[in-house]
Amino acid sequence: MTEQAHPEWDASYTAGTPAPWDIGRPQPTFVRLAEEGRLTGRLLDAGCGTGENALFAASRGADVTGIDVAPTAIARARAKASERGLTVRFEVADALDLGRLGLAVDTVIDSGVFHVFGDDDRARYVASLAAVLRPAGACYLMCFSDRQPGTWGPRRVRADELLAAFSDGWAVESITADTFDIHPMDGTTQVQAWLAVIRRN
Repeated sequence: MTEQAHPEWDASYTAGTPAPWDIGRPQPTFVRLAEEGRLTGRLLDAGCGTGENALFAASRGADVTGIDVAPTAIARARAKASERGLTVRFEVADALDLGRLGLAVDTVIDSGVFHVFGDDDRARYVASLAAVLRPAGACYLMCFSDRQPGTWGPRRVRADELLAAFSDGWAVESITADTFDIHPMDGTTQVQAWLAVIRRN
């Protein structure tokens, strides 16, 4: 997928103001998952942004590929990998068409991608994940939660929507309340999230 196809996402990284989700470090939840030994084997970070979660997983021994539709984000991720001496494959690609990567992975992480899609694209995204995740592989998905008050931010996701999206060919092992760290906005540094652990059948 080219920059021209999704200029709004690339603009998130070129506008001067940091994107709320680009906090310059991995999300604490993914740090915890890595420390628990869950981010292992061949791993895909779907919608990796500037690469912090992917780089942390690589630092813990995973064989990581990170993809994003924003070329500016991928360029920054590659620069970070070089600066830190880490080997991660970062590619400009569309999370709705992961099959084009020619990958078969053991683990997928999604830090804030699922919630950007409408209903039709949600189904495409789940099918796209299925195209790369091996049977019995795990997907660790964090999304914006309907527990978040107010109207700011992306579409809120209900737990039952996650269950419905992954009802065919998947086993949802758990959905637990969690939080995203964000750049401070109106004094807010965290927002409510769901962490779903989903296994490919």
